[in-house]
Amino acid sequence: MENSSHTFESVWAAIQESNRFLTEKQAETDRILRESRTETERILTEQITELKERQAETNRQMAATDRKIAKTERLVKNIGKTLGGMGNSHGDFAEEYFFNAFEDGETNFFGEKFDKISKNLKYQLNGLEDEYDVVMFNHSSVAIVESKYRARKEDLPSVLKKVDTFRILFPHYKNYKIYLGYAAMSFTRDIEQEFEDNGIAVIKQVGDKVIINENKLKTF
Repeated sequence: MENSSHTFESVWAAIQESNRFLTEKQAETDRILRESRTETERILTEQITELKERQAETNRQMAATDRKIAKTERLVKNIGKTLGGMGNSHGDFAEEYFFNAFEDGETNFFGEKFDKISKNLKYQLNGLEDEYDVVMFNHSSVAIVESKYRARKEDLPSVLKKVDTFRILFPHYKNYKIYLGYAAMSFTRDIEQEFEDNGIAVIKQVGDKVIINENKLKTF
C-alpha cells in the first residue's frame, strides 16, 4: 500500500508540475501576444498617422498647383485679349489708312477711274456672308481691296474667293470686270510675289505714299 500511495503522489505531483508549467507558458504566451499586439497596433497607428500627414501635404500641394494653374490660365487669357486687341487696332489702322488714301484721290489705278468708294461693305444672302474692306466702283468695273497691317500668304485664298462671293451677293455687278488688290503696311518680297503671280495688285505704303504694283494685274 505504501508503494501504491507513493506512486499516486508522484503522479499527482507530476501532473501539478505539468499544470504549473503549462500555466506559466500560457501566461508567457499571452504576455508575448499582448506585447506583440500592442507593438503592432503602435506601428500601424504610426503608419496611418504618417499616411494621413502625407495625404494632407499632397492635398495642400495639389491645391497650390490648382491655384497656380488657374492664375496662369487667367494670365494667358488676358495676354490673348491684349494681343487680340492690339491686332484689331493695327488692322483698323491699316484699313483706315488705305481707305483714306483711295478716298483722297488715289482712285486712278488698274488703268481706270473709279468714282465711288465704300468701306466695310458687308452683306449676307441665302446663308452666304462676306465682308469687303474697300470697294470701288465705276460704270463697268469693281475694285475689291483687302487691307491688312502685315501681309500674310495665308490670306491669298480668301482674297481670291471674294470675286465669287461678290458676284453672288451683289448680282447687279455680275457682268462687271473685277480687280483685286491686297494692301498692307508691311510686305516680304516672297509674299508680294505670290500675290502678284495670282493677278492681284499689291498696294503698300512707301514713305508717305501709297504705291500700287499692278504689273501682273488681271481681271476676274
